[in-house]
Order: sequence, then structure tokens, then C-alpha cells
Amino acid sequence: MSINTGHGLPFLPGNTFRDVTKSAHHRPQTLSYKNGYALPHRPKVGIGQAPLLSSELTQSEINQLSNQTPALTYGTTHYSPALDFIPAHVAYDKKVLRFYGYFQQEVLHSPQEGYRVRPVVIYYYQEDDSMCIMEPVVENSGIPQGKLIKRQRLPKNDRGDHYHWKDLNVGMDLVVYGTVYRVTHCDSHTQDFMESEGLVLNDPEPTPVDPYIQRRSQAGRSYITPPVFDRLKQFLTMDRKVLRFFALWDYTDSLYGEARPVTIQYYLVDDSVEIREVHEPNSGRDPFPVLLRRQRLPKNIKPACKPFPSCVLEVSPQEVHQYYSPKDFQVGETLQLMGRRFLLYDCDEFTKTYYQKNHPDLELKPKPVVKKTTELHDRHKVPPYNGFGSLEDSLQNCLSLIPEPPKKDLMKMLENDHKVLRYAARMDSQNPQDEGRRFILSYFLSNDMISIFETSTRNSGIIGGQFLEKTRIPKPGCTVDKPEFYGPADFAIGDTVEVFRHRFVLTDADHYVLKYLESISDQLPSRTLTSLRQRLGLDMAEKGGGAHTDPQSEDIERAEPSS
Repeated sequence: MSINTGHGLPFLPGNTFRDVTKSAHHRPQTLSYKNGYALPHRPKVGIGQAPLLSSELTQSEINQLSNQTPALTYGTTHYSPALDFIPAHVAYDKKVLRFYGYFQQEVLHSPQEGYRVRPVVIYYYQEDDSMCIMEPVVENSGIPQGKLIKRQRLPKNDRGDHYHWKDLNVGMDLVVYGTVYRVTHCDSHTQDFMESEGLVLNDPEPTPVDPYIQRRSQAGRSYITPPVFDRLKQFLTMDRKVLRFFALWDYTDSLYGEARPVTIQYYLVDDSVEIREVHEPNSGRDPFPVLLRRQRLPKNIKPACKPFPSCVLEVSPQEVHQYYSPKDFQVGETLQLMGRRFLLYDCDEFTKTYYQKNHPDLELKPKPVVKKTTELHDRHKVPPYNGFGSLEDSLQNCLSLIPEPPKKDLMKMLENDHKVLRYAARMDSQNPQDEGRRFILSYFLSNDMISIFETSTRNSGIIGGQFLEKTRIPKPGCTVDKPEFYGPADFAIGDTVEVFRHRFVLTDADHYVLKYLESISDQLPSRTLTSLRQRLGLDMAEKGGGAHTDPQSEDIERAEPSS
């Protein structure tokens, strides 16, 4: 019987006492880690024994415990470096096992076939053990093909098990959702993987031939048919090949007759002919160019059918002895078609090549045709300008029934927006009351319009303000239909500008005017720039000398013209 050393009582139930001074109630650790190695914290003791403290051991016992190594008992242990853990979705990413096979589909109510053999490709994705079954698409098969079973884990049995790559092999039946797929062979990657895992693959099997495909591949019954009546060969070789002739429909012998240009098209695929008129713009003809619809034209009718009038009953193929062929269309000759004369004067390049290759005995003789040219008269005469509105706006009423606003030069408006050339002017009038009137003439570069603003003069009796709103001013002496408007090149210092029978003499200009006109000096006469330089250079000299400035120049900087 063990003795409770803490209190001197037998170690029996009821004889133990709880240590009320104990504060740590966790489970003590016997190992500690130092520099990555697990080291014993205290020796292992048995159940019911008192813990053996290192202080109670002698030095010889401690040395004996430290010198004992497990290598003497168990041998030397070889430790291999720990490998990094790689999950399955990373190790087997994009690794797919591919098997080839087929399944038989039963065909009902068909005397020609009892079943169909449909090949499939089975994909096994190793990263998540999912499978997918695809059927190669066959053109014009009439069967929905492609993905038969989408990617998923396929059930193996009713117990909930799923197919694994260990369950797959060549030459086996794979039952999926009631359909039996026969696995015939696999690719080289799948074969290498299965053999590396210790699985022996069976011998590959050939895929059986579909009976319906085999029957379709057999050559049909051949018939010996003269090549003249081989319509199938004519359709396969002559499809979309058309001979085009340029001709003149001549009916000048009738009342109001003329020679009208037409196009004759001969379709080699079925020996049909179509005639189309060539309409010129504004010819007054009805917009129906087809003169003769596409049909086969009879050349000779059987003698027994000639007395019967064709206007009562149309000519049937049984009554026609011969139809028109490409040999009957010769360039340079007149052809009689349906009672009308057509002069074939030329053809296109394809037609010439066709005749040189197939009918070298027929000589093509293109004829030059002088087309009748009619004198073009002024069909639409623009009435003279009546003075209401602008010239461009009034012209729109003559061009269309519903007039549209005239088009503007948007690039010019965007580049010259808010750019104004301002000039000082005085009125040149015989009236003595107009002697002291001063004006500011503003030229807007965005739309070439001019506005005139009159400055206020004290005790003159004339109210200043807007004298002329923004408008384009024509030069004197020009016509109303073809006006010439004032521009920056016409505004030289000292020149007279006539504005609707009012004469203004330019006396000064803004410094911006000289700066802008020097940038386009190649488009202006030298006289305009010289007058501005002399005037503005004189003003700068007077300002530098301290003299009084011209009041007109001050008005330009002080007054703001109305827009």
C-alpha cells in the first residue's frame, strides 16, 4: 500500500487532501523545445509514484542517463529530408486519362438499320476523380452530338461508390446511367500512367463499323448516260457560271422606236436566258429592268405544232425541237429572240475566255456603238435672291421640299471661337451732325460676321449702343447671287468700309489685330500689315514718350461690343 507522503496517511479514498495553496491546475508538460529539438523536462515516473526530481539524483546516475543512446540498441537511424506536402489538385492539375470507346444505339422502325455504332471519348480527370464522356461531331449526321455526359463523378453501383482510375481498363464495359460503353483503347499518356501504377492493360480492340455508314460508302448503281443529257454533271460543273452579252434592242422601225441598251445573260447551268434593260439615271423609265424573265428560249418548234397559235397556248417542252445554245450567241451579229432584234456588240471577259476555250471556231467581232447623247439642260434653275434672310438659308428652300439648315464649318468655329478683331472707325457722312460719332467695328473670325458698336459721346445728343447686329457685310459692286463679303484683308487703317450705304473710315485697331494678322501674313496684302504697324507703332512711341494717347484707341479697350 502506498503512503501519501504529503500528510503521512494511506493513499486510500478519503485520506487525500486538496492543496489549497495550488494555483496552477494545468496539465504539466514533460517536453520542451529548444533550437527546434524536443528535450525532456523531467524523467518519466510510474502511476502512483512520486515524481523524481533531478536534484535527488546522484551525479553518476545523471551521467549514466545522458550517456545512454538508442543507437547502441536499435542501430543508426537514417533520416531523410522531409518533403513538402503537395495537394492532389496541384499535383494532378491538367492531367487527364483518355480512353476511346463506343456504344450501340438501337434504331426502331427502320428497315435499313437495326442499331448504330456511335464512338465516344472518355476523359478521367485525376485532380478530382471526375469523368466526362464526349462524342466527336460528324458533319450532317442529324444526331445531337458533342458532350453526352458533363464532367462529374460517375456512380459505380447502387451502394454510392464512384468510378476510380483503378477500375478502368481497355476491353471492358463501362456502365453509366444504363448505357453500356465499350472501352477499346487509350492514348500513350494513359498507358504510361497505368503501367507505372502496376496495372496491366488489356489488348486494344478495333471499333466496329457502323452498318449504315458502311452501306452509304458502297458505290451505287451506275448508269451509262450520254454526256449531252447528263444534267447532274452540267449542274456540278456549270453552277454560277453566266455568259453576259451587251446588246442593243433595235425597234427603230416602229412608232417612237429607238435603240435601247440591254444585257443578255445566258446561264450555263440550265441553258436559260434572261434579258435586262440598262436604265440611265433620270431616264423616266419604270424601275423594272427585267425585259424577259429567266427561261429557256425555243429556237425551233416541231413542224406539227407551228400552225397552232402560241398566243392561245404556251409552247411546252414536248413541242420544242431545239433550244438556244451558246453557239447561237455570236458577238457582232443580230439575234432574233421572241420576235425582237438584238445586236450583240460586246461581252465581258469571262464570256470571251469561255468561247476561246470551248468554241474556238466562233470568232468574236465586237462592234463600237455610238450611244445617243442628249443635251443636258438646266432642269433646276435657282430663283434670284429676294433679300429675306441669309443667302445660304434662302437657298435651302430651293434645294428640298423640307428645307434644312445650311451646313457650317465646325472646325473653323471651334478653332476661332471667342476670337474677335476690333477696329476704331468714324462715320464719313455729309451730315454735320455725324462728325463726332465714333464706332467700334468687331470682326468675328468664327463665322466672318461683323457688328458695329457706337460709343457714347457727352453732350452729342446721340444715344450710343449697338449700331449693327452680327451679320455678314457684302462688298459694294458685287451681285446679289454671288456676293463677296468683307474679310480681315480688307481692313487697313485709313480705308473706307461701306456698310449698307453707310461709310466708315478705319482709324485705329487693337494690338491683337496686328498679332493675329502677322501669324497669317502670307494670306494678306502687305498694305494692310504696313498700315497697322505704322499706326500701332506710333501709338507705342507716344505712350513711351509720356504723350497723351488717342481717345479712339482708349475706346477700343474700354467698350465691349454687343454680340
